Amino acid sequence: MTANKINTNNISAYVKKYLQLCIGAVIAAVGLELFLIPNEVIDGGVVGLSIMAQYITGLPLGVFLILLNIPFLFLAYKQIGKDFVIATIVGICFLSIWSEVVGEYPKVTNDPFLAAIYGGIIDGLGVGLIMRAGGSLDGTEIVAIIVDKKTIWSVGEVVMFINLFILSGAGLLYGWDKAMYSLFAYFVISKMIDVVIKGLDESYAVMIVSNVPYELTDELNAKLGRGVTLLHGEGGYSHQSKEILYCVVTRLEVDKLKRIVSDMDEHAFITIYPVNDIVGGRFKKSGH
Repeated sequence: MTANKINTNNISAYVKKYLQLCIGAVIAAVGLELFLIPNEVIDGGVVGLSIMAQYITGLPLGVFLILLNIPFLFLAYKQIGKDFVIATIVGICFLSIWSEVVGEYPKVTNDPFLAAIYGGIIDGLGVGLIMRAGGSLDGTEIVAIIVDKKTIWSVGEVVMFINLFILSGAGLLYGWDKAMYSLFAYFVISKMIDVVIKGLDESYAVMIVSNVPYELTDELNAKLGRGVTLLHGEGGYSHQSKEILYCVVTRLEVDKLKRIVSDMDEHAFITIYPVNDIVGGRFKKSGH
């Protein structure tokens, strides 16, 4: 591959990345400014703190998004890396700009429940796109990653603990009914982010230890149309050589795979775990 080809690919990747950051910020701004914020429903994390600070002071949302994220960005630079920090700064700046632009338009609904649902979906879609591009809008996740490394608490537990205080603050500021709407919106946003990052059609990696690996490979190829890789292993107790089958299937194909394996070898050992992303290769049906 020539140097020009490599440079062209790098430029294309950067353009795609920052275009995705911009689009994600536009979508997130729509969810916040036209649905959540006008109905006093907030997101969690730094965005939620920024919304409450905006409500108290009257200053633009972008001011607090930038100020409150500064200490977290410093931590992220040391713990995660420069690329993540740059993408996060760009995402925050884009969201700050688009929040000012979109905020000039009237809110879409006066119903806080509808605002929590649709605002949560739209905001989650935008945040998910930003995260897929390698950035973030929420510095509390950075703290959670660091705490996870140094304590027994998981990232999810730390984020939940932090957001419990933030949403409690929303209850004191807006009233407890709005805090409950905010909790619901936070749940919708979280689920939407998962959909964007993992995709609607979830994939699963499967490893199978069987006494009939070659016959099973042929059967999976024929009935599922999926490629199967054979890994050479050894039994830890018997020290006998074993062939381990590895393949990736969609969520809808998991049950069918189990039936095929069970019919071929009822003593087969199967492990199945979700795959968040597939890069390279050809993940498609072969032969059908």
